[in-house]
Amino acid sequence: MRSIVKFSCCFLLILCAWQSRAQVIRFGLIADIQYANADTRGSRFYRSSLQKLEAAVADLNRQKLPFLINLGDITDRNPEDLAPVLQQLGKFRHRVYNTTGNHDYKGIRKNDSLYKALGMPAEYYSFKKGNWRFVLLNTNEVAAYANVAGTFKEQELTQMMENIKAAHGRNGEEYNGGISSRQMAWLQVELDDATQKNEHVLILSHHPLGCAEGLTALNDKDIVAMVSKYSCVKALIAGHHHAGAFCMLGNLPCIVAEGMVETSDKNSYGVVELYPDKLVLTGSGRMTSRTITFK
Repeated sequence: MRSIVKFSCCFLLILCAWQSRAQVIRFGLIADIQYANADTRGSRFYRSSLQKLEAAVADLNRQKLPFLINLGDITDRNPEDLAPVLQQLGKFRHRVYNTTGNHDYKGIRKNDSLYKALGMPAEYYSFKKGNWRFVLLNTNEVAAYANVAGTFKEQELTQMMENIKAAHGRNGEEYNGGISSRQMAWLQVELDDATQKNEHVLILSHHPLGCAEGLTALNDKDIVAMVSKYSCVKALIAGHHHAGAFCMLGNLPCIVAEGMVETSDKNSYGVVELYPDKLVLTGSGRMTSRTITFK
């Protein structure tokens, strides 16, 4: 009898350990590669980004990560610089999920061509891994640089800028963008569905929704006000602010990942582990390591 009880206890411990590991979602994280075949300007070493990206991808491959998320600003100024970056990203052995940054639109006349080159299924989209839903917003959708002239987005851009001016905001800059009313409605449907299915949600974007005054999305407060109503949303992760940052937006942790293009020799990338009760970001180079417990 004792042998049976002992065996049962061991089996339960093994089962619990296996279930714990099975619940962990791991992935790589990169922001603001911003490669250009151009001379250094200030702290931005554009040509160095290719070598850094190659080293980052090699390390992430060694860690056997199942996917990688890239938060935009893949290039700095020229569409022809995209090919060498995609060549390096293509060395990652599994799926790379891209979103765009403001710099990526330079020289682009048709946005769809950019999304296609980056393997994006749409200009904003979501995907699932285990019990987690990853929502990739496009905070460049409504922006002066994103080919909105003659569309409904042009009027929404004007309204966003007027709202910022009335509120004496500092984020009404030409390098910031926002999400349209259509994307906002899509986001609400995503969060309603995730709630019904008892899923956890991670929201990722190029522009931060907080923590970086003057560099946030044009309608950051509207987005945060909406997503804050959903307990399924566990954290926000963004790029754009190369120095990186962290803050709490109410109960929502907001991580801003450090940009790869900065400095001549220090890399910046990380590995995120998602547990049912916490997020662990292990940074390499300039990317800050963080452990966030979900409320």
